[in-house]
Amino acid sequence: MKNAGRNVLLVFIGLLLLAGSFSGGVLVGWLIPSRTATEIPTLSTTQTPTQTATSSSQTSLDALFAPFWQSWDIVHQQYIDKPVDDTTLMQGAIRGMIDSLGDAHSGYMTPQEYEQANAPLTGSYEGIGAYVDTSGKVLTIVSPMPGSPAEKAGLKAGDQIIAIDGKSVEGVDPSLVLRDVLGPANTDVTLTIHRPDPDTTMDVTLTRQKITLPSIESKMLDNGIAYVALHTFGETTDADLKTALNDLLAQNPKGLILDLRDNGGGYLNTAIEVVSEFIDSGVVMYEDQGNGQRQTYTAIAGGVAPKIPLVVLVNGGTASASEITAGAIQDYGRGKLVGTTTYGKGSVQNWIALDNNQGAVRITIARWLTPKERQINGVGLTPDYVVERTDADIQAGKDPQLDKAIELLLNP
Repeated sequence: MKNAGRNVLLVFIGLLLLAGSFSGGVLVGWLIPSRTATEIPTLSTTQTPTQTATSSSQTSLDALFAPFWQSWDIVHQQYIDKPVDDTTLMQGAIRGMIDSLGDAHSGYMTPQEYEQANAPLTGSYEGIGAYVDTSGKVLTIVSPMPGSPAEKAGLKAGDQIIAIDGKSVEGVDPSLVLRDVLGPANTDVTLTIHRPDPDTTMDVTLTRQKITLPSIESKMLDNGIAYVALHTFGETTDADLKTALNDLLAQNPKGLILDLRDNGGGYLNTAIEVVSEFIDSGVVMYEDQGNGQRQTYTAIAGGVAPKIPLVVLVNGGTASASEITAGAIQDYGRGKLVGTTTYGKGSVQNWIALDNNQGAVRITIARWLTPKERQINGVGLTPDYVVERTDADIQAGKDPQLDKAIELLLNP
């Protein structure tokens, strides 16, 4: 990686990724910084909540936690099956507290779950070939990779994996579910898929493969339009993009189509670099943090294609880094968006290990906003021109979204 502080926005199943990335907590979509004891106030095993408060607030904390301790005593005194497991009660209380936030991306891992999630993956890079979101309550498909087993099986953005090989994974942290989806090439895995729209559940058996996917595809279309498809935002994406743009611009195209459909994201810094190829200057995105602070990311000078007429293709599989890129281009009026509403992943989660190996909590600590301060998370981006591409279109080899982009560039 270019540096240890880079944010990864989504997970890639089946890409050639360093197994060690899992042990650092980077690959699973959350940044796990080291924290000092002074940064995260915690309770030791011998402390009650009132012991952490100042003298002026002890009384209020006593009153606040009185129902909790009363319930604790009732369970120990009256519950029929004794003895109760105090550790399990404590973990359940933490899980309930985090769940009460109502944030699908915040959660709790037991010590055993946290250990499994941070174990190395022993160098296996095979899988089903799909971008997934592990930051919610269930492992969710963002988009299948072109030509992958996931695409051939008909998996779609929004599909939720609720069982693997007949074993339910509901309630299991998605980063652990992901490990069971991955596996050696030429082995089968049966996924039980819940598709929210329409509300259906089905079993899909896939044969895992070794997945290789170039970050960029570029070409000149017959009508003099340059075309660049970004499949991911990886380490070399910006360098590859510069090369592709220079080659295409040398052919004097009438305009450029940037295809971000089914691009599940990647590195935050790469998104800033990619936007900077098309925007001379200005804010690319804001990151609003839970402590009230705001970090501003600005364009990098020297972009290759700041003037060429531009159209960006997006769909429900356009997520995270792709949404940052598309959102900035749309806000500046640099290009039009064509397609369908994007995925809507615009938040940052941290896993924070609890003291004394007591597991970890995952907390949403920041949200991304576009240059015009539009919220991405849970909303997505609405294209300037909403154009559907149906399954029938795909099977017939038709691409009405691409056709609309060409029309806009030829008839501005």
